Amino acid sequence: MQSDSKKLTNKHPKLTHSEFVRVLSHRQRDGKGDDREWIINTVMIEDCDTPFKFKRKQAYQNLKGARVNMTYYPAIETVAGLEMEIMTVVRIKKS
Repeated sequence: MQSDSKKLTNKHPKLTHSEFVRVLSHRQRDGKGDDREWIINTVMIEDCDTPFKFKRKQAYQNLKGARVNMTYYPAIETVAGLEMEIMTVVRIKKS
């Protein structure tokens, strides 16, 4: 039987799955505009300079220093007129 992450990556080839990565920084912010009801979470992981973002309806547990498994895909976000690469997290779970 395949795991959930294998099923997702087989069904959607642009997804990437990483296991047992250490979280260096975790920030939670209230959403703005259409995302007001969401809390925007930004995670930075070890050996990667790209931020990983995900949304939750409620505050999420602090992940700083934790090891996590993540399924994500690359995206482009425009901030102050500059295009930045981010990773949009589809699934995150403590290892």
